[in-house]
Amino acid sequence: MQPPDSLWWSTLDGPVVPREPLTSHLDVDLAIVGGGFTGLWTAREALRRDPGLRIVVLEKEVCGFGASGRNGGWASAYYPQEWSTVEAEVGQDDTNHLRHTLERAVAELGAATRNDGIDAHFAHGGTLTFAHSELQAERLRDEVDERHQRGELDVAWLDEAAARERGATPGLRGAVFTPHCARLHPARLVRGLADVVERLGARVAENTAVTRIVAGDGRRRPLVVTAGATVHATYVVRATEGYTPTLPGERRSLAPLYSLMIATEPQSPAFWNEVGFANYETFADGRHLIIYGQRTADDRIAFGGRGAPYHFGSTVEPRFDHSSKVFGLLETTLLELFPSLSGSISHRWGGPLAMPRDLSPSVRVDYRTGLASVGGYTGDGVVLSRVAATALADLITRPDEETEFTRLPFVQRPQRRWEFEPLRWLGINSGLSAAAWADHHERRSGTTSRASQWLDRIMS
Repeated sequence: MQPPDSLWWSTLDGPVVPREPLTSHLDVDLAIVGGGFTGLWTAREALRRDPGLRIVVLEKEVCGFGASGRNGGWASAYYPQEWSTVEAEVGQDDTNHLRHTLERAVAELGAATRNDGIDAHFAHGGTLTFAHSELQAERLRDEVDERHQRGELDVAWLDEAAARERGATPGLRGAVFTPHCARLHPARLVRGLADVVERLGARVAENTAVTRIVAGDGRRRPLVVTAGATVHATYVVRATEGYTPTLPGERRSLAPLYSLMIATEPQSPAFWNEVGFANYETFADGRHLIIYGQRTADDRIAFGGRGAPYHFGSTVEPRFDHSSKVFGLLETTLLELFPSLSGSISHRWGGPLAMPRDLSPSVRVDYRTGLASVGGYTGDGVVLSRVAATALADLITRPDEETEFTRLPFVQRPQRRWEFEPLRWLGINSGLSAAAWADHHERRSGTTSRASQWLDRIMS
């Protein structure tokens, strides 16, 4: 089964043939629940450290079925929390270490794909965040000033003329440029990773639904129960991201938010000569409700955004992958940005991402129970998943050694649980509504809305 209508899955080199499901009991060193970026990078990094490890990756559908095969294809150094929040919690040195690790990780991900022979259409062109109003320009210039004060001197404010040399949109007032992002084809990456992990010696079982994870207690090892078999392991890793609430006892661990995308038909050379993006820069703008886009290797625009509601009780269902209202808003916004687009929208798709209560991802290993968990990227997981998986591989294979990854501030950090319903439904959807209203107010009046002042408070 593949995500319906996803551009990424429809442009793979061939059909996805599921691997054999698990049908008999296994005893392994490491059982990984979830065959997305996090689970596969964890297997890869653990085997690079100890090739003798017995590892199985258990995936309910096919590897990359979730966010790893549906996302916007931004390999960025973005972190879900504000840097000021991180610094207030852990100090300047640890914050700088995290930021520099993520910045290096963008190029390192590209190098890893090349070394593994994965053609993921990786293009390290940076990101443009456009300002389409004076209010957006003011916010973005202030952001650049703050980032320069933190030492991010390679982030630049481009005036209108300089911004248009890279990417041209109507009403452009300028843009922020950061070099710490690459464009890629996420489904090619995740399917290639699954092949790499198998070559390294891991078992990858698809169409294998995990129904329960049982903690160890010192006398017995943890147990994974699937629809057709069981697995005993020294460590069991939960790497299920937006699908985490579907597991028993995990409904309040992470909130599944839906992000939806559309893609155009391939555009002509004349179009790209007009609008730019010659270096395959990814792009967004300074509105409150997040949008994101990229120029694909076959000259389409893949474009997405938030705005779909959070569903009561952290419910995750396939029908939520589509919303005609959100798709319509995305198409309208895309045409506003690029009025000369030709052809029709060729693909529409979506899926859940995982948002932690405090917006901080986490990597945790409980050596007493043998249970580990990793995730909570709030949509910034393409690079962050590899960094988190590397930290987890170090924790498992080098439990008595501190590494540059295990000392990252989100590693072995307690994770705050979400409130009971209806509080989280009210809080999350209030935040989404406030962002949409703030953008509407700014477009209509040219002044800052009070709603924009409430956004940070809603999640505190």
